[in-house]
Amino acid sequence: MSSKPIKRLNRLLTSGNLWLYILSLTEKSTVYAYELDSEIEAKFSFKPNKIMNYVVLYKLENEGLITSKFKERRKYYTITNDGKKALDSARAHFKFLSEKL
Repeated sequence: MSSKPIKRLNRLLTSGNLWLYILSLTEKSTVYAYELDSEIEAKFSFKPNKIMNYVVLYKLENEGLITSKFKERRKYYTITNDGKKALDSARAHFKFLSEKL
């Protein structure tokens, strides 16, 4: 059984920072939004809300961290150079924090 602080930490490190997981997946290949929740669950062991995936994708695209392209009737997302820089910065920050804790 997890304590309340651990549950809060887990929520903040998963759903609270969904953008990190989405950028990480787009770094490897293009992603289809509808399948994102399953891909995140398979790779990171938590399943975000589908609607939240779309909200985060919209924000990431507006911030220039990902781009989208339609292939037939499906919209696929790919990381941009700015997105790669943001992801690298986040990884460096997590590494710094883990070394200090």
